[in-house]
Amino acid sequence: MAVNPTTEVQAQPVTPSGKAMRRIIWFLLLLVSMIVISLPTVMLLAFGLLPSVVAWIVDRTDQKYATFCVFGMNFSGLFPFLTDLWFKDHSTEAATRVLTDPFSLMVILGSAAFGWVMYKTVPPVVATFMSVMLQHRVTTLRDQQKVI
Repeated sequence: MAVNPTTEVQAQPVTPSGKAMRRIIWFLLLLVSMIVISLPTVMLLAFGLLPSVVAWIVDRTDQKYATFCVFGMNFSGLFPFLTDLWFKDHSTEAATRVLTDPFSLMVILGSAAFGWVMYKTVPPVVATFMSVMLQHRVTTLRDQQKVI
């Protein structure tokens, strides 16, 4: 039986599963409640952690090593300004002051850049170190074989 080539197959629209929809709803509820309760903290986190969000989007690996490196360094650069916000003046104006200060932006974004540098440089250094250690082990084992 021949198939008519003119018949079109209707593509089913992709809809999120029930579990994914629940996650989205919980995330939105959490975000709205955090904005209502603590707008200055949400402002500082939303803007300060943008490099981490970019790293999460760009990193296509399953392990997300770039995301962990950038987020760890990014959050460590953001944390002193968060503590100042929490313990001194928790207002929208104070959060705006931090976000418009060139020094604080340089610290926050510079620490994220350091996370990218770590992600790019540490694995080759570790691989070289491991190669040297393994080569030394091979030399030691060959010397022991000659003795026996």
